Amino acid sequence: MKFLDPNKSIATYIFETCDNLTVQNALHCHFTLRDLIYFFLIASPAFLLGGGGIYHINGWMLIPWLILIIGYFGFVEIRVMCSHCPHYAEEGKSLKCWANYGSPKIWKYRPGPMIFSEKVIFFVGFVFVWGYPLIFLIAGFQLFLLIVYLLTVAGFFMTLRTFLCSQCMNFACPLNKVNKEIRSEFFENNPEVAKAWTIDTKHKIGKDSSKIR
Repeated sequence: MKFLDPNKSIATYIFETCDNLTVQNALHCHFTLRDLIYFFLIASPAFLLGGGGIYHINGWMLIPWLILIIGYFGFVEIRVMCSHCPHYAEEGKSLKCWANYGSPKIWKYRPGPMIFSEKVIFFVGFVFVWGYPLIFLIAGFQLFLLIVYLLTVAGFFMTLRTFLCSQCMNFACPLNKVNKEIRSEFFENNPEVAKAWTIDTKHKIGKDSSKIR
């Protein structure tokens, strides 16, 4: 597996390296195999439990779910959310991030915030992916598995928001939790991204827009 060179800045940065930037320690701009494994560890329990519940009722019904998962995370989410991420601007035909490693970059890089319809598609996709197993868990009266499944899904999103979304440079994502000060410094050192956010959001960015140069 290949990831970005940690000794080089990301494609949208105005500097060749990330040295002497306080934002470097606050944002996760470079990813490693360890990051990918960590993501799989927090995401896989819910999928394994959900898959087990589906298989218990009808193993063939796993196929539509797998198609849904691959289609959404491999293509749809890439278009509506990932294509807004500065990491998407890197060279190569596939993503090298911790969440969607290997997904093809068939869409154009579009810096700036997501529009309303993209956010709707983003969340609807979540509902279908994690809601599909609920049909089988409830219909099959698999109450214990249902409770554990819901707990693992909740645990996944809580961990994601607390430890990953709080350091993610894709500010367009509705789950992003990076504070305004860090965003401002990132914009100052990524003029292409800053310009897209200023044009697209106009006054929505508030005080942050005055810090963009």
